[in-house]
Amino acid sequence: MLLKTFGWSFAITAIGLALAGVLWGWKGLAIVGILSILEISLSFDNAVINAGILRKMNAFWQKIFLTVGILIAVFGMRLVFPVIIVAITAKLSPVEAVDLAINDKDKYEHLVTAAHPAIAAFGGIFLLMIFLDFIFEERDIRWLGWLEKPLAKLGRLDTFSVVVALVVLLISATTVATDVAHGGGDKSSTVLLAGVAGLVTYLIVGGISSYFEDKLEEEEEDDDEAEEAKGADEDGEETKSAANNARLNGSGGRGSSGASVAGLAGKAAFFLFLYLEVIDASFSFDGVIGAFAVTNDIFEMALGLGIGAMYIRSLTVYLVRKGTLDDYVYLEHGAHYAIGALAVILLVTIKYEINEVITGLVGVVLIAASYWSSVVRNRRLAAEGEGSETKTEVTSGV
Repeated sequence: MLLKTFGWSFAITAIGLALAGVLWGWKGLAIVGILSILEISLSFDNAVINAGILRKMNAFWQKIFLTVGILIAVFGMRLVFPVIIVAITAKLSPVEAVDLAINDKDKYEHLVTAAHPAIAAFGGIFLLMIFLDFIFEERDIRWLGWLEKPLAKLGRLDTFSVVVALVVLLISATTVATDVAHGGGDKSSTVLLAGVAGLVTYLIVGGISSYFEDKLEEEEEDDDEAEEAKGADEDGEETKSAANNARLNGSGGRGSSGASVAGLAGKAAFFLFLYLEVIDASFSFDGVIGAFAVTNDIFEMALGLGIGAMYIRSLTVYLVRKGTLDDYVYLEHGAHYAIGALAVILLVTIKYEINEVITGLVGVVLIAASYWSSVVRNRRLAAEGEGSETKTEVTSGV
């Protein structure tokens, strides 16, 4: 199970490190290794969040996430995205931006760093919305009940999370964005525009994804009810079993509700996939910016961060297939709190420098705490279950 899930990650690591050694020598090999560890430490909470979404998809879309998704993550976010940012902010053509990245690495690093306020505002507000929608939602299982219970009541107000995010954005634009360290000057308008873009992106992609997911559930419920009624009319369980097998095998029902469900499942999975990619992009912002503390070579950066991203995606699939989120129910809570912390850190870094070690440790500590709380909960439930069984046996004996 472990080798099957992480096999590609191990292979990519071996090939990537060997390539780094051949192209850049021992120094390049060490840099790529450091960047891989940096990406894994910064994005561990991303794996938990992604697992909560990926488990709603079938095996086909999980493979898409690992193949097409990793190409987008490595070449799109770790290589192409910084070049596009430089091209837009410096008003250069893509070819000029690439030439700059290869031949004038110091200037390229300066331009990417100068674009940090916009990047941090976009990613910070997007991640903040993920956290707010989670914390304001009414749920049966709570990790920090003293905090989550009153916040869930506030979440009953429509668009409350949007209002909170906009207030946070306004505060950021009028405080940390007024005299930023990255690029200097007043970046209030830039931060406002980028933050609103992050909010709109979240609402569009997340909204469409939720719509198709809800629609799919409704169609499946209607389909199940229709099959039960048909089975009761014709011969009960035998007919119902045949209908279910036909649906699972993809045969029969073409042009009926089965085709509708298949189509909606495809759309739902597709938009969930897009949502995952946007989340990954938001998580990668701090990693890309932080990587400049190690190197300003875009190819070393893409290779090192890409190896780390591959492990995060393999870990996501592993968590799904092992059912870890079902066994350790507070893990998802811890990951969302880590997202909230990362969102705040991103907004603060518009003006102030925060070491990547601190960013990574915050996420690791929160997830470790939620994991331990889950372990304690499981032990308590197991003890209560054993106590109930013993009581039942004693009563029966009497």
